[in-house]
Amino acid sequence: MKQVTATGQTVEEAVESALAQLNTTKDRADVAIIDEGKKGFFGIFGSRPAVVKVTVIIDPIDEAKKFLLQVSEQMGAPISIEIKRDGKQVLFVMTGEKIALLIGKRGQTLNSLQYLTQLIINRFSNQYLTLILDAEDYRNRRNDTLNQLAHRLALKALKTGRDVALEPMPSYERKVIHTALSNNKRVKTFSDGSDPHRHIVISPVK
Repeated sequence: MKQVTATGQTVEEAVESALAQLNTTKDRADVAIIDEGKKGFFGIFGSRPAVVKVTVIIDPIDEAKKFLLQVSEQMGAPISIEIKRDGKQVLFVMTGEKIALLIGKRGQTLNSLQYLTQLIINRFSNQYLTLILDAEDYRNRRNDTLNQLAHRLALKALKTGRDVALEPMPSYERKVIHTALSNNKRVKTFSDGSDPHRHIVISPVK
């Protein structure tokens, strides 16, 4: 947390001093007045400086973006990020020449980055935010693949009469599987394990 205590002849002067030290603006800071100060006789005798404590308000989305930009740079795949927010859901759309490196095999790298960025954004947020990380429309393509996978593995569960466990997935991908099979009365789905290894199990209804 960036925070400084500053003094000045007036509260305004003390605040300006603190903002300059923090290299921020008043709209991105929380100001607490410790002492309003006192002018004194002739502006000299008995005077007391104003004292303020100014704290930088950290934007969780900015912090998450900085984290991703830094990680992608270190991976040798610099990116640009477009941010879209809808209430408590935040979508980061990444673009770059080497974006495939950040998606990885079956989206594993993308999911890992999303998990870490989700931790970052909620470390600084005063309300829980859901982060979705996307690149090259991967999420929509992945949803189509998950729907096909769900129906194929449901048939396998029915054919073998045994439970079928899927690979670990983030919560919103598990939701896709649950939804895809919600109208299939011959199987039931449930989640098992703990994050980040939580996965779906498709079980035939006996």
